Amino acid sequence: MPRHPDPLDTLPTDAARALLIGRVWLRREARCDGRGDGPAVVAVRGERLVDLSAHVATVSELLERDDATTLVRDVEAPDIGSLADILADSQASGSLEDTRTAPYLLAPCDLQAVKACGVTFAVSLLERVIEEQAGGDLKRAAALRDEIQTLIGGDLSRIQPGSDEAMALKAELQARGGWSQYMEVGIGPDAEVFTKGQPLSSVGHGSRVGLHPASKWNNPEPEIVLAVDASGEPQGATLGNDVNLRDIEGRSALLLGKAKDNNASCALGPFIRLFDDDFTLDDVRTAKVSLRIDGDDDDFVLEGESDMREISRDPLDLVRQTRGTHHQYPDGFMLFLGTMFSPIQDRDGEGQGFTHHINDRVTISTPTLGKLSNVVDRSDRLPPWTFGIGALIAHLAGR
Repeated sequence: MPRHPDPLDTLPTDAARALLIGRVWLRREARCDGRGDGPAVVAVRGERLVDLSAHVATVSELLERDDATTLVRDVEAPDIGSLADILADSQASGSLEDTRTAPYLLAPCDLQAVKACGVTFAVSLLERVIEEQAGGDLKRAAALRDEIQTLIGGDLSRIQPGSDEAMALKAELQARGGWSQYMEVGIGPDAEVFTKGQPLSSVGHGSRVGLHPASKWNNPEPEIVLAVDASGEPQGATLGNDVNLRDIEGRSALLLGKAKDNNASCALGPFIRLFDDDFTLDDVRTAKVSLRIDGDDDDFVLEGESDMREISRDPLDLVRQTRGTHHQYPDGFMLFLGTMFSPIQDRDGEGQGFTHHINDRVTISTPTLGKLSNVVDRSDRLPPWTFGIGALIAHLAGR
C-alpha cells in the first residue's frame, strides 16, 4: 500500500486557532445521547474530539446558528476520543464491507446539496476542450494539446469571463471553428455549476474513493470546497476530491452525471474550518492547494499545485450563480470551486498521459485546511451507499 499519512499531520498548521467541525460514525455505547450507531457532529479541541450531538442534530443546523463559533469552542460536550486514534482508525480497507473501528471520520457535511463548479481555471479549460476533441480517447490527447493551444492562442487566464474581450475571442473562435461548450462556461458570462453528489453520499478522510469500472482515463481533482448556509453565505471551507472520469465526460458532456456521480466518487474533509478572525474568505482566495499521488503497484509519484489566485471567477460570484432568487438550498450546500490541476504526466507509456491505478493514494492539502487523504478503488468494489436521508431521520427520531 502507499505511504500511510501521519494522523496529526492531517490538521491545519495553525490547528490550535482553527475552529474545526466534522462528523464521525459512533457506536451506541460511545454516544452521549443514547441513540443507536450512527453519525454525530463533532468538534476538534486540542488533540481530542468532542460530541456536539446534545446541541445540534446536523452540521447543516450548526452552520445556521449565530452562536456556532461559541458552540464549537466553548460548549460543554463529552470527549469521544483521541484525534490521532480516530484519524488512524478512519483508514478504510479495500473490502465490500466497511471493517473500520468506530469512531471514524465521515464527510463533514450531511443535509447539504453537493455542488461543483467546472472550468474555473484556464488550465482545466484547455484540458476539457482536449477531452471533448479527443472523444474520450487518451491516446489522442497529446497531439490535440498543441493543436488546440495554437488555435486558442494567448493566455486565457488573463481574460475576465463575460467581458468584451472574452466575447470578442468567442466570435473569433466561432469563425475559425474552434468554439467549444467548455469555452462557453470557461470565458462566457455563466459558470458551469453541476450536482456532484447527493446529500449524505460523500465519503470522508481515509475512506476509499471510487472510479466507475467503465473508465480507463481518470484523475483526481483537488479543490477547496465552501460550506454555504441556506441564505447563501459561506460559513467555512474544507478540501475535496471531485473524482473525474475524463473518458466518460469526453465522449459526451451529456454523460457528466455518469462521469461525476458514482459510489464514493466525492471525498470531503477532513473537517470544515469555520470562518472567523483567523480564517476568512480571503485565505481561500489566496490559498495554494497541493496534490500528491502515490502509486502502489509502480512506485509512481506525481505532485502538483493549484494557486487559487489564478481562478477566473471569484468564489462569491460562484456562490451567487449557484444560489439566489433563481434557486434556493434550505439546508445549505457544499460548493467545489474548481481545479487547475489536470495531470498530463505520462504514466503507462509515452503519450498516454496520466490515469489512476487501483490503490493509488491521493493526498490533497493546504496549510489552513490540513490534508485529505484517500485511496483509489472501483466504485463497484466499495461498500454501497446505504445511509441516506430516510436512515438519518429514523436515527434522529431515536433520541
